[in-house]
Amino acid sequence: MRRGTVTHTHGAGARVRGGGQESSNELSGTVHGPVVQAGSVYGGIHIASRPDGAERTPWQLPPLVRVIDRTRELAVLERHRVRAAREDRPVLAALSGLGGVGKTTLALSWLYALRSRFPGGQLHADLGAQSADGPEHPAEVLARFLRALGVPAQQVPARLAERAALYRSLTAIRRLVVLLDDAATAAQVRPLLPAGGSVTAVTSRRRLPGLTVDGCCPVHLEPLAPEAAVELLADTLSDGRVDEQPEDARALVELCAGLPLAVRVAGARLATRPGRRIGTMVRALGEERRRLEALAIDGDHDVLATLDVSYRALPGPAARLYRLLGLHPGREFDGSAAAALCAPDGAAAAHLDVLHDASLLVEAPGERSRFHDLVRLHAAAKAEADEPAGERAAAVRRLADHYLASATRAEEILDPQHRTMARDYGPTPVVVAEVGPGPEAALDWLERELPTLMAVLQQASAAGLPTVCWQLADALWPLFPRRKFHAECAAAHRAGLAAARELGDAVAECRMLTSGGVGEMGAGNPGRALEMFERAARLFLSADDPLGHARTLNYRGLALQRLGRPRGAAEFFRRAAAELPVHGDRRAGGLAALNLAALALDEGRAEEALRHAGAARRTLDEAGDTYNAARAATCVGRAHLALERLGPAEDALTAALAALRDVSAYEAARALGALAEVSERHGRRDLARGRCRQALDLYASAGRSGSKDAEALRRRLAALEHEESAQ
Repeated sequence: MRRGTVTHTHGAGARVRGGGQESSNELSGTVHGPVVQAGSVYGGIHIASRPDGAERTPWQLPPLVRVIDRTRELAVLERHRVRAAREDRPVLAALSGLGGVGKTTLALSWLYALRSRFPGGQLHADLGAQSADGPEHPAEVLARFLRALGVPAQQVPARLAERAALYRSLTAIRRLVVLLDDAATAAQVRPLLPAGGSVTAVTSRRRLPGLTVDGCCPVHLEPLAPEAAVELLADTLSDGRVDEQPEDARALVELCAGLPLAVRVAGARLATRPGRRIGTMVRALGEERRRLEALAIDGDHDVLATLDVSYRALPGPAARLYRLLGLHPGREFDGSAAAALCAPDGAAAAHLDVLHDASLLVEAPGERSRFHDLVRLHAAAKAEADEPAGERAAAVRRLADHYLASATRAEEILDPQHRTMARDYGPTPVVVAEVGPGPEAALDWLERELPTLMAVLQQASAAGLPTVCWQLADALWPLFPRRKFHAECAAAHRAGLAAARELGDAVAECRMLTSGGVGEMGAGNPGRALEMFERAARLFLSADDPLGHARTLNYRGLALQRLGRPRGAAEFFRRAAAELPVHGDRRAGGLAALNLAALALDEGRAEEALRHAGAARRTLDEAGDTYNAARAATCVGRAHLALERLGPAEDALTAALAALRDVSAYEAARALGALAEVSERHGRRDLARGRCRQALDLYASAGRSGSKDAEALRRRLAALEHEESAQ
C-alpha cells in the first residue's frame, strides 16, 4: 500500500494524495471504531482487535479435598467421558445427593484428574440453589464466565441469549472443565453448558432428570459405608486416635450415619482437642435430640443448617409430609403410610416425589422409602417445632389406624375362619395397604412390615392408645406361629396385656393371655405359658364364658406337654376336643385332636395318632384352616410312615409340603424331612439325600437349625453320605 496523507473531513469523506495521483471516497452516517481508508492495496492486510486479557486462561476450581471410597462413582464418570469423547459430543454429568454427602468433593476429584487433558482452563460457579437470596440467574453467571475467558466487561452482551451464543463460540475451540455447583434446575444449567469437547460437572441436591434428556450421566451419591467413614475420620484427625480406639471410631461414624460432612465435623471437633478420647464425642452424639446441634463448628460447617436449607426449599405440602414422616417410628415406609400421615391431602405420592428429588428420602426395595438417620432426626425436630401438638397426635393416630387396619386385613386373609375381634379406629377414614391378594402375599407383607408394626405398637402405648396396642398385637398373631417369630410374639403380647389391664378390658386381657401364652411356649417358656393360660381360665370362669374356658384346656395341655407331663396334657386335649365343638368352635376342637395325634405319635401309638390326625385334618379342612390342615396332613403322613405304609405316607406328606412351603419354612422342613425318610425306605437314596439337604436349608432359614428334628435329620444325612462314600 502506497504511503499518502489521509485528511478526515467529518461526515464528508477523505482525500488521499500520493504518487502523483489523487483518489477519494465518501463516508456517510455514524462510524464507530477505527476506520482505514486506502487507495490501492497490494499484498495482504490483517486487521485485528485484541482486548486486554484475551489470552487469559481461568483456573477457578476450589481447592481439592481428598475423596474417600468413591471408586465406583469415579469409574462411572470416566466411562461416560470416554464414551462421549468417542462420539464427539460434550461431556455432561450431574451428581446428586443429600447435603453434605460429598458431591462437590467427588466432582473436584474427577475434574482435577482431567487437568492435563483440558488446557483451556477451569470455570466454576456456585449456582446458589440453597442460597437465602435465591438461585443465581444464568445471565449473571455467563457474564462472569465471559470475563474470565477474556471478554472485556464493556463487550459482554446485554441479553442472555447473546451471552450464551458468545460463550458457546468461545468454548467451541477450547478444551476446558466446568463445575456448576448447587444447581436449582436443569433450565438454570443449560445456558451454562460449553460447546466443543469440554467437560461439565453439575452438583445438586435435586436429581435434575431434565439434564438426563440432554445426554447427561446422572450419579446419585449415598452416604459412606462404615469402613470408608472410619477412613474419613482417620484422615480428618491424622493423629492415630482412630487406630488406637477402633471401636469408638466405628460407633462415632455410625452415629454420623456415614454422612461425610457429619464425620468431618465430628473429626474436626476432636482434632482441636488432641487429648480427648473419641468416646467422649460418641457420648455427646448419643442423645438423639441434641445430635444435630453437636454436629457443627462455629456456624461454619453445620449439619443442622445444611438440612434446614433443604427443608426451607420445600413446597408447603411436601414440607408438611416431611415433618409428619418424622413421626413415623419405623425405618421404612411405603406410599400408603405417607397417605395416612398427610390425610386428608390426597397427593401423598406427588409429595414423596418432591422429597426424593430433594434427596431427603432414600429409595428402599419394594417401592419403599426411608430417611437417612440424621434426616430422620431433623424431620422429627421439625415436626415438634412446626406442627401443633394436636396435629401431631392426630397424625400418630392415623398412622396407627393404618397399620392396625392393614394387619387386620392380612389376618383375615390368612385365617378367614379365625375369630377376629372388633377393631376400634379413630374418627378419620382409615388408609389400608395392599396386603393381598392371597395368603402368601399377606404373610410376606406382615413379615416385611414386622419391625415397623412392632415400633407402631410401642408408639401407640407411649402415645396413650392402649386399645390400638393390644389390637395390633392380636392382628399380628397369624404371622408368629407360621414363621416362628417367637421373641416378637412374646414382646407384642406383653405390651398388649399391659394395655388390656390398663383399660380394665377382661376380654382383651384373656385374648392377650392365651395367644401370648402360645408365644411364650414358642420362646421356650412353657412354665410362664401355663401360668398365663391358668390366669385366663380363671377370668373366663368368673365371666361365665364356657367357650373361652374350653379354649384354655387346649393351651394348658400344650404347656404340660412341653413341661414333660404327657398324661396331664392328654387329659386336657381330650377334654378340649370334646367340649369345644359343643360350645360352637369346631375348628379349635380340630386343633385339640391334632395335639392328641402329635402326642400319641411321640409316644409310639401310631394307629391312635392316625385316627386323631385324620379327624383333625377333616375338621380343619372344613373350617377353611389350610395351614393347620396341612400340619395335620404331616402328622397323618408320619403316622403312616411309622406303620410302614409308604404310599399313603408319601401322598399325605407331599400334599402337606405343597401347602406349607411358602407359608412356614419350619413346618415345610418337618414334612420334607419325613419325605426324605420315605425316599430312603423306597431305596431312592439320592432323592433322600437331596430332600435332607433341602429340609436342613429350610430349618436354617426358619432359625431352627438347633431343633430336635433338625438334629435327627443331620444324623440321617450323615449316615446316607457315609453309605454313599463306602460304595
